[in-house]
Amino acid sequence: MSKKRTQVYLDPEVHRRLKERAKEEGISLAELIRRMAKDYLRKEASPKDFLAIVGLGQSGKTDVSEKHDDYLAQVLSDENLR
Repeated sequence: MSKKRTQVYLDPEVHRRLKERAKEEGISLAELIRRMAKDYLRKEASPKDFLAIVGLGQSGKTDVSEKHDDYLAQVLSDENLR
């Protein structure tokens, strides 16, 4: 995979701590920063992500607020059978 070169300025303390962390993990500082950037972007939620929950509660059951523990136990039991 090709990479795009970039340059960043870090506070000395941040630079020291990142270099220390990279050494602990046995990777270069550049690799650590690449991984951190990818992880940040992966975790960043987009507005579309929030729209994905629309309709999740449409089970057709009308007593979920009263029997939520029973339904949760059923789901957990079903997952343990897999």
